[in-house]
Amino acid sequence: MKAERTPDKTFEDYLEAMLIIKERKGFIRSIDIAAELDVTKPSVTYTTKRLKERGYITMDSDNFINITDEGMKIAEKTYERHKTLGKLFIQLGVDEKTAFEDACKVEHDISEKTFNALCRHLEKYSN
Repeated sequence: MKAERTPDKTFEDYLEAMLIIKERKGFIRSIDIAAELDVTKPSVTYTTKRLKERGYITMDSDNFINITDEGMKIAEKTYERHKTLGKLFIQLGVDEKTAFEDACKVEHDISEKTFNALCRHLEKYSN
């Protein structure tokens, strides 16, 4: 059985950060990504180039970044996992800061099957 190809964790983190920045500011710039992820500007330049090559983002003539439909699918999926896992960890008694830091680590590696089971659990016990 061949595993489904998934984007690497760095791509997921960058696309998720871009989505958050877009929601907060209405636009995405490299400098904002560097600040959001606490990485250097050269790291952002390198990774955005790779994201562009893969078709996940485009850049306009003013160097504003736009997430493509394909990139948005990844960004939204990663962000939803992050929020859901963070919420679950908080319900388990973990402080908010730790819950969302841990959610960021787990969101990349948890299987779809387990994530869906967690979502069902949250729905059942959140009401």
